[in-house]
Amino acid sequence: MKKTLDFKPKMISAIKHYDRKTFMADLMAGVIVGIVALPLAIAFGIASGVSPEKGIITAIVAGLCVSLFGGSKVQIGGPTGAFIVIVYGIIQQYGVQGLTIATLMAGVFLILLGVLRLGTIIKYIPYPIVVGFTSGIAVTIFTTQIKDLLGLTMESVPSDFIEKWVAYIYNIGTIDVWSAVVGVLSVVLIAVWPMLARLFHLSPLKSLPGSLVAIVVMTIVALLLKQYAGVTSIETIGDRFSINSTLPDAVVPQLTWETVKRLVGPAVTIAVLGAIESLLSATVADGVIGDHHNSNTELIGQGIANIASPLFGGIPATGAIARTMTNINNGGRTPVAGIVHAVVLLLIFLFLMPLAQYIPMACLAGVLVVVSYGMSGWRSFLAMLRNPKSDVTVLLLTFFLTIIFDLTVAIEFGLICACLLFMRRMAESTEVHAVLNEIDLNEDADMERGNLEHLVIPEGVEVYEINGPYFFGAGNRFEDIMARYGHRPQVRIIRMRKVPFIDSTGLHNLENMCLMSQKEGITIVLSGVNPKVEAVLKRNNFSHLLGEENICNHIDLALQRAREIVG
Repeated sequence: MKKTLDFKPKMISAIKHYDRKTFMADLMAGVIVGIVALPLAIAFGIASGVSPEKGIITAIVAGLCVSLFGGSKVQIGGPTGAFIVIVYGIIQQYGVQGLTIATLMAGVFLILLGVLRLGTIIKYIPYPIVVGFTSGIAVTIFTTQIKDLLGLTMESVPSDFIEKWVAYIYNIGTIDVWSAVVGVLSVVLIAVWPMLARLFHLSPLKSLPGSLVAIVVMTIVALLLKQYAGVTSIETIGDRFSINSTLPDAVVPQLTWETVKRLVGPAVTIAVLGAIESLLSATVADGVIGDHHNSNTELIGQGIANIASPLFGGIPATGAIARTMTNINNGGRTPVAGIVHAVVLLLIFLFLMPLAQYIPMACLAGVLVVVSYGMSGWRSFLAMLRNPKSDVTVLLLTFFLTIIFDLTVAIEFGLICACLLFMRRMAESTEVHAVLNEIDLNEDADMERGNLEHLVIPEGVEVYEINGPYFFGAGNRFEDIMARYGHRPQVRIIRMRKVPFIDSTGLHNLENMCLMSQKEGITIVLSGVNPKVEAVLKRNNFSHLLGEENICNHIDLALQRAREIVG
């Protein structure tokens, strides 16, 4: 049966039974999410190495596309903290033009993942890898904000994690007290704002995010200090960037084959991280609202968003868990809330963006410090340290590679390590043991005669049983067990009643063992082979290698055949 394209945007089904009550709920949620997204979009843009308006443009364009074309009812798209490290690294190495091309390519890759129906496969990335690189990104984001948080005077900040901390320690004497006070107070205000709102019964302001409150309060404080106390050392956005509040025209970058080849690695990293984060966010949202998102449609929607965003000067985007949960908690239940959130940001961008020049850089650093704390997932990290050593190995490897090298290296090595450990676990799950003297019929399911309690193994016959898949490792285990007995029988019976499948490596090992046994004058008899495994053996000419009479349906026939050979 021919498979059709799995692209069914939730927007289409959501508006079929749309009413005024639902719209009012979506409108309120969209306005609140737009306000929540504003400080984060500015902070993520600056931390990524681009101007603040590019962060807002990303939230507007990507947020609109994700809501229109995505596979989740409540997903809110935009720039996220996870991309800060990647985007900054790409800009440093390839420039803004390189970032634009890499993001476009990532969008194409995401669409291909959705078209090829690989949305569900992304979910099988091991959890230790997700926790490892998320915690690593959190530590990296925190590290990049120390200079602005404390107002350190440094000519340049090294890109290397260890060198960065060495430089911070070396320049600790250049700390600006006023900037440090603004930064630390921003962190404290964000942390205690929900409690203050409840304590002083500020019901109308309770839904405002702490990050926005901190930005407004600290911007006013910085202006008052400058106006009445002569404090001019607190650096603001306007001191570092020129603010542009006009919508840019769509510009398609010039593509060359050489550029595309150079940027495949960064593009794949953006696509993989975007896919993981967006599907994780959609899955979390499903559990709250009792819905089921379409993974393939969501990937296609994310791909469209990452193609549209860079055309207007934006950066990579994905589903944002925090903003999605804010949307749900404030009553958003359809993609209309995400569209309203994009419209709110657009209005703020057009009419209030010039005011952003007065926001202190230390305050934005404080916002990102809180974001990094939320991303760190330190409780999950510590809990995973109690897991099996293989999981801990993958977790720590991914974590340290993320902070010391970069996310691309971390994901690659983490996946390779996870695959190798999985192969090892699977190999260890297959048991091979020898059956001595007699066979207990009470445990056998491949017997025809039920009137006996035991079957005696004839002299000159060895019986081995495989319990589990026959693939890599099983053949070596056979050799170890057979070498342990140290004598040469006339017949070796291999019971395969508990072998669900056999792969090419297992076939190769089994064939080698049969050939070596034949050279030693030992006949191999297979017992209890299930139909699927028997079909594979016949396709690979095992009936010619062993003889049809030596592939038996159950152990009774196998022992009867062994007696004929021995007798």
